[in-house]
Amino acid sequence: MKTLRLILGDQLNPNHSWFKTTDDEIYYVLMEVKQETSYVLHHAQKIIAIFAAMRDFKEFLLKNNHQVVYIKINDKDNQQSFKSNLNALFKLHHIKQFEYQEPDESRLDNELKNFCSEITMPFACVSSEHFYTSRDEVKEVFKDKKQWLMESFYRYMRKKHHILMEDINEPIGSKWNFDNENRKAWKGTPKTFIDARPIHDHSALWNEICNAEIQSFGENNASHFRWPLNRQEALKHFDFFLKNILVYFGDYQDAMHKDETRMFHSLVSFALNTKMLSPHEVILKVERSYHDNHISINTAEGFIRQILGWREYIRGYYWANISSLNSENYFNHQLKVPSWFWNGQTQMNCLKYSIHQSLNEAYAHHIQRLMVIGNFSLLAGIHPQKLHQWYLGIYIDAFEWVEMPNTIGMSQFADGGKLASKPYVSTANYVNKMSNYCEGCHYSKNEKIGEKACPFNSLYWNFFLVNAEKLGKNPRLGIVYKQLRDMNPDLLKDVQSQAREYIQNIETL
Repeated sequence: MKTLRLILGDQLNPNHSWFKTTDDEIYYVLMEVKQETSYVLHHAQKIIAIFAAMRDFKEFLLKNNHQVVYIKINDKDNQQSFKSNLNALFKLHHIKQFEYQEPDESRLDNELKNFCSEITMPFACVSSEHFYTSRDEVKEVFKDKKQWLMESFYRYMRKKHHILMEDINEPIGSKWNFDNENRKAWKGTPKTFIDARPIHDHSALWNEICNAEIQSFGENNASHFRWPLNRQEALKHFDFFLKNILVYFGDYQDAMHKDETRMFHSLVSFALNTKMLSPHEVILKVERSYHDNHISINTAEGFIRQILGWREYIRGYYWANISSLNSENYFNHQLKVPSWFWNGQTQMNCLKYSIHQSLNEAYAHHIQRLMVIGNFSLLAGIHPQKLHQWYLGIYIDAFEWVEMPNTIGMSQFADGGKLASKPYVSTANYVNKMSNYCEGCHYSKNEKIGEKACPFNSLYWNFFLVNAEKLGKNPRLGIVYKQLRDMNPDLLKDVQSQAREYIQNIETL
């Protein structure tokens, strides 16, 4: 019985059980469709990277004697949607059964479920065989709890999978979390490493994308492209990171520097989120590195927590809350995304460097995303869903299941505290502590009011004043509200006036 199996652009796992055997009656289909390039405005490198990796995956399948149907973006028979193309392929190849892997985005999950309800042939949805958890496992863990806590889930995962554990209940080092040891600023030493990833020339592919009139933004870097094509490249890069760079990751994972875009980060999130790499192998390699005395416990734990804890937790949170995430707006923020988010033309150094880096590389690390761009957006009052669309489009590793809860819940606190126990915001002090962005900035990091006062300062205090009714009783914010009570009332009025002026003139900051 002829079967058609759909492979999505983030399902490029050559180790999936689908590919263990060959069968001339099974056809695999990969499609480059405008449906997937236009639901938000995407960074040029994100489109290039996914299309290039899909084409490479096609070659892997052919090399292993699988039957493959590949639809390129400009093929004359490409109807630019999964549904239309699938229906055409059913007829063309006399398909009798349809199968697909569980999508990670609700948008596609619903579309494929609806599609299957309309067809008359047998169909099946199988696991992507990627994550540690099922979609509903996080929800099950907290089904009898009043509040979800990532830390509780992380400990559950450490115990369940026996990762960095002395015994069934005792973590190595007698602590579950070494986060306080992972907050060093970087002052130029230790030296960072050159980018060891191979360079690809995707100029021809970029021309195809342009000829298809696909809209995008950011630098395409098509002729000097660093993101991996396949699992082999991703593994080689991760092994280089493991042997040379990981030793410094723990100490400096929160550090930022205007001359260093990669610092000591792994850059494997794109490979993980497209399933070239599995979280299991990445975690086990890091754990092995610790046991071989190559890295410290705070480095191993800090890296593993991001994948075993946060990544799996975020996915479970996404599937449990997807029905509300598209509309959550706890503070009723309505400001549109400033135009300089699309070009980096702002006088605020921290935002200028972080946004320029994002536009140039389709990448910024978690502190740039959370404590610079997200911090400013929350304090200024940018609409959370509009900001979510910007994040989803600009970052090469951004797929809705991981980006949306991180933006709506963690960064913007738009869910009212379901995901994060407090808003992650700060004055200029934090940015200055963790980076050299404040050096030479148009604004002064030390001033709350005045023409050169850093916007982060007045916006920070104004945010807590305006939202005192919603945040004033939060036990983690007691010190903030005590500081506000102790401030000179006249200064507070001036601070609020300064903040309102900055918000009204956000386009010229």
